[in-house]
Amino acid sequence: MTTHQDTTAAEGVSPKDVVVRALSAAGTAIGQLASGLSTALLALLVLLWAAVAAVTSLVGVGLLVAPVVLRALHSLAGKERTRLARWGPEVVAPEPPPTRLRLALVDPTIRRELRWLVRHATLGLLLALLGVLLPIFAVRDTAFPLYWRFAPTDATATSIGFGTAHSWPDALAVSLLGLSWIIIIFGLAPGMARLQSRPGQQLLAAGPDVDLSLRVAELTATRAAALDAHAVELRRIERSLHDGTQNRIVSVTVLLGAARRMVARDPAGADELLERAQSAAEQALAELRTVSRSILPPVLDDRGLAGALSGLAAESAVPCTIDVDVPERCAAAVEATAYFVVAEALTNIAKHSGAHNATVTALSRGGRLRLRVEDDGRGGADEDGGSGLTGIRRRIAALDGSLTLASPPGGPTTLEVDLPCGS
Repeated sequence: MTTHQDTTAAEGVSPKDVVVRALSAAGTAIGQLASGLSTALLALLVLLWAAVAAVTSLVGVGLLVAPVVLRALHSLAGKERTRLARWGPEVVAPEPPPTRLRLALVDPTIRRELRWLVRHATLGLLLALLGVLLPIFAVRDTAFPLYWRFAPTDATATSIGFGTAHSWPDALAVSLLGLSWIIIIFGLAPGMARLQSRPGQQLLAAGPDVDLSLRVAELTATRAAALDAHAVELRRIERSLHDGTQNRIVSVTVLLGAARRMVARDPAGADELLERAQSAAEQALAELRTVSRSILPPVLDDRGLAGALSGLAAESAVPCTIDVDVPERCAAAVEATAYFVVAEALTNIAKHSGAHNATVTALSRGGRLRLRVEDDGRGGADEDGGSGLTGIRRRIAALDGSLTLASPPGGPTTLEVDLPCGS
């Protein structure tokens, strides 16, 4: 008779591997459930807000706040898409829905988002709370025999609020309840995570009636822009190394060779050549550091995006004010792009705008990083006219971001950039 252990061994999977996989699946599921708590709580607030707006619309008041509710709903749906993409496949968003009430009532995207809102604010919130509480219950009850003697005599022994422990058998019974919580986590947590994410994956994605050809074309163009930006960056680095650092190093080599030949017959002249070689080596080292900083500024690792932008503002030729509200770190590529965008924008302001003041605003919300660079200069900037703005646009396109430039003649000029935080 073949046992389960023999079958497992024959398949090349040891019991240890099975336990490790179960632990990993349960841990991932608990993390996914807990991550949905923030969006579920926000979904409950938006749902209550929408209900109040619907009721008060009978007297006209709700009609005034309905567009704000719709924008909040769409923003929350985008936040949920970002969360789901961290734990599974990307949820492709449909076209932005309208915010005008009459159009929104008949828009299929709004209807799908409302259906998701109701499910996530009820079942999704319940599952998220279980994802947070079950591990706490498991740890508390399993470890109860370790501290039950120090608990008040009339205190509840279990996590679910009933029973008291007056003896070791009572304490051990509570620990058995803790083991049952662990079994529930192992057995049900992955299914609970799938149940929580299913409404978002089904209702927040582009529907079958949406033509995805535009999105495919957009992603194709984005990939091409990324490759172009990468090639341009490699050419810039190669040119900097060839025209600057390499020439300095060649000069050092020539000077060292000449100094070696002059050491015996003209020590003073050899010493002068060595001094020139040292100066050329220091210049080459400085240029090499400049090139390396242009690839990925170390200040981003040392001080984060807020500190890096503050440093750019301090070094700007035009007085610059910085307002940064980025509570969490973004992906390294996103922070580097934001840094270079602001650096290039401030350089353009100093060279071409004639501005007296500039303002840089960075805001991170809903998985998006938004940059805004303003100046009070003469305006007239053309998005397609200069290499600086062309480079900015390529960097942004490589991350599937967007750029908006408003620069009427006479000013002011406003550059707005929207980047996904997790690219």
